[in-house]
Amino acid sequence: MASFDQRASARFLHLSVASLLARLASASAVLTSTGLSVKLNDVNYYVSPFSSGKVVVPRCSLGKVPDVVGFKPVTVVQGAFAQSDLPQLFANWTAIDDVWQPAFSEAIFMAESHNHYGQTNSTVVISLKNSTAPSGPYFLQVATGSLYPVYRLYEDFAGAFTEPLIPTPEGKFQAMSAKIPGAASLTIGVPSRLYFTKTAEKPLAGVRLGVKDIYRLAGVKGTNGNRAWYNLYPASEVTGTAVQRLIDAGAQVVGIQKTSQFANGESATADWVDYHAPFNPRGDGYNDPSSSSSGAGASIASYEWLDIAIGSDTGGSIRGPAGVQGLFGNRPSQDLVSLDAVMPLAPTLDTPGFLVRDPYIWNDANAAMYGQNYTSLAGKKPKYPKQIYVMNFPSSPSNAANTLLLDFASALASFIGGTTTALNLEAQWAASKPAAAGNATLSTLLSATYATIISKEQTPLIRDPFYRDYAAAHNGRLPFINPVPLRRWAYGDSLPASALDEAYAAKSLFQSWFNTEILPPASSSSPDEAECSSSLIVYVGSTGNPNPRNTYRGAPGIPLGFGTSRISVFSGVPDSVFPIGEVARLSSITGVEEMLPVAVNVLAAAGCDGLVVRLAQELVEAGLLKVPKAGGTMEGGEVLMRRGLVGDDVWQ
Repeated sequence: MASFDQRASARFLHLSVASLLARLASASAVLTSTGLSVKLNDVNYYVSPFSSGKVVVPRCSLGKVPDVVGFKPVTVVQGAFAQSDLPQLFANWTAIDDVWQPAFSEAIFMAESHNHYGQTNSTVVISLKNSTAPSGPYFLQVATGSLYPVYRLYEDFAGAFTEPLIPTPEGKFQAMSAKIPGAASLTIGVPSRLYFTKTAEKPLAGVRLGVKDIYRLAGVKGTNGNRAWYNLYPASEVTGTAVQRLIDAGAQVVGIQKTSQFANGESATADWVDYHAPFNPRGDGYNDPSSSSSGAGASIASYEWLDIAIGSDTGGSIRGPAGVQGLFGNRPSQDLVSLDAVMPLAPTLDTPGFLVRDPYIWNDANAAMYGQNYTSLAGKKPKYPKQIYVMNFPSSPSNAANTLLLDFASALASFIGGTTTALNLEAQWAASKPAAAGNATLSTLLSATYATIISKEQTPLIRDPFYRDYAAAHNGRLPFINPVPLRRWAYGDSLPASALDEAYAAKSLFQSWFNTEILPPASSSSPDEAECSSSLIVYVGSTGNPNPRNTYRGAPGIPLGFGTSRISVFSGVPDSVFPIGEVARLSSITGVEEMLPVAVNVLAAAGCDGLVVRLAQELVEAGLLKVPKAGGTMEGGEVLMRRGLVGDDVWQ
């Protein structure tokens, strides 16, 4: 006979199981599709969980088309095409799109097909009825007739992205849940270019965009380069104005990209602790990518399948990565677009800009994001200023980089019919500085201005609320912070309260002087509004010198001092990077000479951003600049540090 304890245990077990079953019965399981990963002819794809529409599928019509869990690859053809037009149409598609492939053409839904159903040995052609799904490749769920968009998968071998994204029907974003088998890095998906048609309202239709991980996107958790931040705060409810304008113009966000922590300037390996710095693909693949828009620069230099990346520039965060990776990039005129829902480094100095290979996409992106504050000169003949000032240029062609720089300056002057003059800013300041400057030189006046503004402005906006929120969630603890922001914040703490007002005054003094005495707008009496700037200033950006990421460095310092890269920061004028070529440098990694970029920066008067971009376009058209390619060099080619080919992700 069972003991009292045994009988009590049995009754307790019966009650516990009954209670558990009752709870399970009352709970409804939530099963959500996050998409499907497939491989078609050795190409890896992701099938979106969000349908683009439905089609009518005749019974038994697709029996020979390959199938995976009820999904079949098909092609939609909108427009007035006859079946005889398809070979040429598909040849054109193959040339412009990296997602579509002939394997999608075993079943074709044609908008103008007069036959409800037709079949050849290799292709089924079906009439497309009442469907607005754009032309291109899809996976068809046969049971429902639903068409699902296709993303081609690529490996982020440069480590440039934080998270891959896809849009949701609600206007938000969610993580793309796909991975190329065997890939050691994140997998990024890109939609077919065939889904999008460029129009006046959608000038960026189908342009693939990477977004720096300080811009908030609806539905996405941000990191700001800090793991504790990512884990503490929920996904954003909104997408900020700057990125939303690009989306409204048709840009397709494919992922968020790595930033150095809280957008401060960090060196790869030495300062990046929470996340690994992206890899600069140029040369031996182990040069510093520069920061803070590191992911943006590395991705555009590495991936032909990515068109443009939005970064930010406070003290050089776009211009640095653009220069060392041989890309076009811009710090725009100050205050061209709202930076709501963007993490600030210093609102007084922060600007949003782009890293890009194609100067025509660059112009369209500027026009979309800056809106009425940007004057696009596309299709117009601008009147360039005849005076070109050069700064920090070499005096002789003593090496390959110097030769490139001098040749470019000469070619630029010849192209616009102007002359070049060396500009000594300190001498100009001494001759015409405002009385309020007293005896101060530019170097003494502005030595601490940048460091003071960024440390004093970011501390109350980011550090203090972050520390409070983290302590409240973790019993008074502090979060981990990388060495560079910690050092800069501590510097700000060491300064008196009056230091920030003094920094503002110094900046304002320089801005007024520079924009009046050195780089004013073109005379208002000029009848040609396209002239805009009274002169251009060109200074040396990157000289192709190696900056290996495996070098040991000391503790981070404070960004004191004044130089050419600070001119636009304090004056608010546009500062754009032009890649002019590359030079051979001996690599300490490979033991042979590898090619590294050389670049210049071009300054124009405030508000003349469109003039500078049009100049880049015309220099490309004239053969004086080349559109850089993605790869190990600006001419393209193998990325040496790349792990190897994955699937069909071959070098383009």
